[in-house]
Amino acid sequence: MIVHSSNHFRTATAALALAASLALTAGASAQEITAQHAQGETVLPGIPEKIFAYDLGTIDTLAAIGVEVDGVPDASFPDHLSQYRDALKIGSLFEPDYELVNAEQPDAIFVAGRSSAVYPQLSEIAPTLDLSVDWTDFPATIKQRSETLGEIFGKQAEVAELIAQVDANMAAVQETAPTVGNALFISVSGGRISAFGPGSRFGWIHDDLGVVPVIEDVEEATHGEAVSFEFLLETDPDWLFVLDRDAAVGAADGGQPAQQVLDNDLVHQMKAWQNDRVVYVNPVNFYIVNGGLYTLNQMVVEVGEAIGADVQ
Repeated sequence: MIVHSSNHFRTATAALALAASLALTAGASAQEITAQHAQGETVLPGIPEKIFAYDLGTIDTLAAIGVEVDGVPDASFPDHLSQYRDALKIGSLFEPDYELVNAEQPDAIFVAGRSSAVYPQLSEIAPTLDLSVDWTDFPATIKQRSETLGEIFGKQAEVAELIAQVDANMAAVQETAPTVGNALFISVSGGRISAFGPGSRFGWIHDDLGVVPVIEDVEEATHGEAVSFEFLLETDPDWLFVLDRDAAVGAADGGQPAQQVLDNDLVHQMKAWQNDRVVYVNPVNFYIVNGGLYTLNQMVVEVGEAIGADVQ
């Protein structure tokens, strides 16, 4: 019997619930893998060979460690995942093609985030794992679920190498971030602007990278509503990080580019605009693929390069 303890995946935080832990038991003819994940525990009869995944973050990590995925959602794949643009499409990011999945009978299905709601239905077809990340513990849960994938597919060394790279770049950003002023992260969609602070979906740039927030409690300041150009000028951050959501999802209607939305007299008065510190982040990485280990490193590097950190 081979038993791999799962304790090293577990922390004393809420991430515990999200971390998939593994117990591998080898019988005379087969190795059974039991994985705990966000929605319970799933038993895999062995190392999966036919793999379906509805989460681009999971696909991102699997690609980075050399594991091929056989079925993917119908979505916009970035260049580093271009090999999946013509792969078998098994539904959307949200809704599976159940008839197709049932006919194909994959060895394992991975869901997360947008597709996590269909975990019960997919579990009736094939072993399914929910590898959703926790926005309030973002890098840590990405690393945990990547370790899980490494254990399942025997790619622990590859995952460890990628995590070491992420950790080194995060350390470089954390060292520089407190010295370059404060910042505000906003999303632009359909001409409307939303602001995000610590503890929010994009709050990890503050919570984990050490970028100083211009407002500690954005929710209280905005009441969860879209913000105005006057709000941006009033807060006047040193840095303005901008996610163009329409560019990420390919919105065909009402999708005015963020650079056009922000090109106005009020924004021109902001320090960030005047000092060329408006950073338009990679929208696909930050909004679509963001739960993957490779992409996590890309995002850290992007923030680091913007503020002059020594990232690789």
